[in-house]
Amino acid sequence: MSEQAGEAVPAAQRSSWTSFLKSIASFSGDLSSMTAPPFILSPVSLTEFPAYWCERPELFAAIGDQHNPEDRALTVLKWFISTLKGQYTSRNESMGSEKKPLNPVLGELFYGKWPDLNGRGQTDLLVEQVSHHPPITAYAIENKSKGIKLVGHNAQKTSFSGGSIIVKQIGHAVLMVKTPSGETEEYVITLPRLRIDGLWYGSPYIELAETSYIISKSYVCTIEYKGKGYFSGKSHSFKAVLTPAPGVSGKDHVIEGLWHTTSKFIGGPRNGKDFHDVTGKKEEVTALGGESGGEMGEFETRKLWSLVAKGIRDGDFETASREKSKIENEQRQRRRDEAAAGTTWQLKHFTHINSDPVFERLSPLAKIVPPTEDFYTFNENWPPTSR
Repeated sequence: MSEQAGEAVPAAQRSSWTSFLKSIASFSGDLSSMTAPPFILSPVSLTEFPAYWCERPELFAAIGDQHNPEDRALTVLKWFISTLKGQYTSRNESMGSEKKPLNPVLGELFYGKWPDLNGRGQTDLLVEQVSHHPPITAYAIENKSKGIKLVGHNAQKTSFSGGSIIVKQIGHAVLMVKTPSGETEEYVITLPRLRIDGLWYGSPYIELAETSYIISKSYVCTIEYKGKGYFSGKSHSFKAVLTPAPGVSGKDHVIEGLWHTTSKFIGGPRNGKDFHDVTGKKEEVTALGGESGGEMGEFETRKLWSLVAKGIRDGDFETASREKSKIENEQRQRRRDEAAAGTTWQLKHFTHINSDPVFERLSPLAKIVPPTEDFYTFNENWPPTSR
């Protein structure tokens, strides 16, 4: 590995990268508010990131085909682990390093779908930026024909420690599955902590850290993440332990491997069998316009950021910076106008609640502290183009 700072940074950008590193090292607040050097910007807004939950829609659909709690819990885990590659390594593969996504504006929207193929049913996606300070993204993903719906929100608190950016992901998702008996089985899904390494060389990459959970009334899954150590270990390692909830009879399962490639059962009745494999091709979401005629409205992400994204992709960072500033200034003026009028921005698809009853009911099974968390409930108002 090269020992030169900024080795992977374009020569013209190295001084700004060095200044950026000095800034984050001395910054005491939330790093998400800082302006990153242009070369490290992604041409994609954070509003599109919930699409990573379903880049393998056949795995999402398969949850609805299971006939007992144990098989459903294993299928939910397989789907979840299979979402991590897209969420946390895909930009390294396509762009050479991790990129900072565009920070969405309040009310920004993204709609999409994965079409029905081979009887899996159509899967619909809806995303809304429900807060700007702090940035919070809420989303709903549904395969209606399979009786599966995921609703959640995500925010980040970032800090700098030991040469790495530490990202605490805030929020959770609730997965609802209609069972063959007609009941709805619910799963609370929490989010791992992120560590962004490689900053010194100008080639950032993400490693997952600590623990996340998938909790239902029947099974509790604890997922432990380990990165590559200085002397041993492999990048992107995980170990998942799935156990019956207290008072529920069933088998324990232990899975271990690399979340960005493959894993195996290493304990339980399926010991030695393959578990997940994401080395094959993923499936991109088809973006939809949310207006009645199928066109994109002014707050839909790909229309809103189109000139900024083009500038970044073309390497025309001057245009990208100018257009980005224009959008940000317009947003500041909107907030000033609302303050002067005594009004607040009205969310379109979600309603905020202070405590999620599903999280409050299931989180004690994994001894999560605190046992309550706020939530954004989906208003079930899909745009006409989604259905």
